[in-house]
Amino acid sequence: MTTALLSLGANIGDPLAQLQGAARSFAPWAYAHASIYRTAPWGVTDQPDFLNTALLVRDPTATAEEWLVRAQAAEQAAGRTRDRHWGPRTLDVDIISCWQDDAARTPIVSTDPHLLLPHPHATERSFVLVPALEMLSAHHPDLPLTGEFRRALAALLAHDPAVATSIQRDATLHLAPEGAL
Repeated sequence: MTTALLSLGANIGDPLAQLQGAARSFAPWAYAHASIYRTAPWGVTDQPDFLNTALLVRDPTATAEEWLVRAQAAEQAAGRTRDRHWGPRTLDVDIISCWQDDAARTPIVSTDPHLLLPHPHATERSFVLVPALEMLSAHHPDLPLTGEFRRALAALLAHDPAVATSIQRDATLHLAPEGAL
């Protein structure tokens, strides 16, 4: 059995509907979702703000590669095109981390250029860290990844306090009806 931490983001079309559609596509395996956060664009800044969230998903038969196939299918269903690196997108689903559900929760490592695990830049991005920590703190507080993400977010904030204003929880938006995921 594997568990995966997914980061979802969208900033063109109907971002909320696209995040909700992606959440529905992962519903059979999802056991937790984060709030929705409105975030400033990262990398290429001349584009609309993003809506970001995260999911924790578990499947007794899925490999990391199967999570990638599912992520790409959700992106394709939302009309994702890959025109500009870090550019606007209808939906982006990244696999941030994946681990075995054994007693040690053994991390899955991949050096495949199409699936680098753990995600090599997750700890540099508040739009990944904040939603992920919301869930990891509640569901996996003792997972080494949770501590790593806490330290990374503290380092980002110490280096640039403006990071705190670049991501804001939007309490008016909901990924799914209560109990649906």
